[in-house]
Amino acid sequence: MKIFFFLLVNILFVGHGTAQFIQEKSINAQIGYGLSAPINSVDESVDTGLFLQGEFVLKIKSWVELRPYAGFIFTNANGQDLDNNPTDEIAESKAFLLGGKARLRAPIPWVAPYIEGGIGASIGSFRTVTIFENIDKSGLIYHIPVSIGLELGPKNNVDIGFAYYFQPSVEQFAGAFAVGLSIPLKNR
Repeated sequence: MKIFFFLLVNILFVGHGTAQFIQEKSINAQIGYGLSAPINSVDESVDTGLFLQGEFVLKIKSWVELRPYAGFIFTNANGQDLDNNPTDEIAESKAFLLGGKARLRAPIPWVAPYIEGGIGASIGSFRTVTIFENIDKSGLIYHIPVSIGLELGPKNNVDIGFAYYFQPSVEQFAGAFAVGLSIPLKNR
């Protein structure tokens, strides 16, 4: 656990130096339709809510970026599955998200597909109820972020995509369909 926090702190503060391998810096703000679902679901239930996230984008090359992030996911159980049938399954997340990701992207103007992955921590409360699990946990857990999407525009400063945060210790994943806007920062 000490190694995880050491790596997380290093990732979050890597942009404050004047490393020559960083070509550009920007801030990416995202908002989206949040969701959470149990990993082992019988009823295919998905609980919905709100997703907000900010990323400090460190562009290394035109095709690779480092992205320390902080965000928030808030989902509530609505008692229905994907077909609007009643269900007793619950997968709620009310958490602050913190971590680091690397993004691989096709350096294409106007429409650039990307995929990203990393590691992070979720701090909050989590509830997963299925016929397999009954988990009600609060505190700090790890998560594995995975995202796919498209960067749009002549400078690829708008992105739309699917962001997922797999949380194995509470047997659920949280995620969102999100829209983001990148704001370039001045280089010194």
